[in-house]
Amino acid sequence: MQTLYLDIFSGISGDMFLGALLDLGVDFRELERGLRRLQLDGYHLHVSRGSKSSIVGTKFDVHLEAGHGHDHGPGTDCGQGCHHDHDHSHSHPHSHGASGEHGHDHGHSRDFAAIRQLIQASPLSDWVKERSLAVFRRIAVAEGKIHGVPPEQVHFHEVGAVDSIVDIVGACLALELLGKPRVLAAPVVEGTGWVRCAHGRFPVPTAATLEILGARGVPVSQCEEPHELVTPTGAALLAEFAESFVPMSGLVARKVGYGLGTRDNRTRPNVLRAVLAEGPEAAAEHDWETDTIAVLETNLDDVSGEVLGHFVESTLKAGALDVFHTPIQMKKNRPGVVLTVLCQTADADRFTERLLRHTSAFGVRRTLTERRKLRREFIRVKTDFGEVPVKIGRLDGEAVQVAPEFDACRDKAVQAGVPVRTVLAAAEAAARNLLSGS
Repeated sequence: MQTLYLDIFSGISGDMFLGALLDLGVDFRELERGLRRLQLDGYHLHVSRGSKSSIVGTKFDVHLEAGHGHDHGPGTDCGQGCHHDHDHSHSHPHSHGASGEHGHDHGHSRDFAAIRQLIQASPLSDWVKERSLAVFRRIAVAEGKIHGVPPEQVHFHEVGAVDSIVDIVGACLALELLGKPRVLAAPVVEGTGWVRCAHGRFPVPTAATLEILGARGVPVSQCEEPHELVTPTGAALLAEFAESFVPMSGLVARKVGYGLGTRDNRTRPNVLRAVLAEGPEAAAEHDWETDTIAVLETNLDDVSGEVLGHFVESTLKAGALDVFHTPIQMKKNRPGVVLTVLCQTADADRFTERLLRHTSAFGVRRTLTERRKLRREFIRVKTDFGEVPVKIGRLDGEAVQVAPEFDACRDKAVQAGVPVRTVLAAAEAAARNLLSGS
């Protein structure tokens, strides 16, 4: 199985991603033929060779045809009125200029439900349809959280416009044409500066980008480049496809492609470098998410149950991924516990200090371990007892776990005077019916 490594030292957007994959050898005619299956009009594609900072690569453009109505000024909209005041990696010629003014014909906006219907009705492969919808779903969930609306009701403007539908569906098509490689990425680096939103200026990273990456548990660092580097679409592609975000390790580069952006950056070439490589194989060809976490452990034989209980509760509130203790027998036949804290690697020192300060520990063992996680999404379902949030766990596109949110079900059960298991069963059944399309 091939590995695709995304070296995102200068960020990522949908069109840069497509440019990089075309530069690796994806057949443009096959890509264009696949996109026609969407039955989406009002655009045509353009691919050209160019260079940024003397690096030659491929520039991918979506040209909207006259009269289509989605005429941007020189910025982009992240979906709910947030104007990206930059000339970043998007290469859409209708999107970027210099004055910073921005306009929309919102008559061409689409909500997530309409986008889903468009994609599902197409004759694209099941894999392309599932992954395209998963990328859009990540953006919808983020925008819904930011603006306080259900994901299904989120109206996309820039992300729902023709050019960005082409970017997202085209990215999934290109990966399929490349053979569905395993995808790895460098750590996410974002710039600094400001974008203009409906309610004023907002700092980079944008709210949507942070929400998308945060929901996946992806760390973000900023650099000195005074512009946005990672767009919401780029963030959603990373969150959906990249197994991990680490420096290259053990990869043998067989081909390198460069996707060009539009702006001339101040501190780095405005390119996305994509490396098609042979390297460590994934344990199995599944679409589960992978990350690395820290496991902190200490053996204790002189701490009370009250102290342990308080430590578990307070440490979870402090941001640990999980905290638990396991009974053991220690030296001199003393009963004790192994106290374990799971946390993000960046938080390992903070929680090590917490263990040393708030327990009787004299030392803490630390290991780094990989996780395999189901791809998660959150939906809300209607039951006879009211609306309930449900967590969905997907593996290879299949919903293998359906977990209603317990606290919400408990509250509904108390209000209705029924057993909580009744509400749990109703919420799970409603979720499965929704997922099956019935």
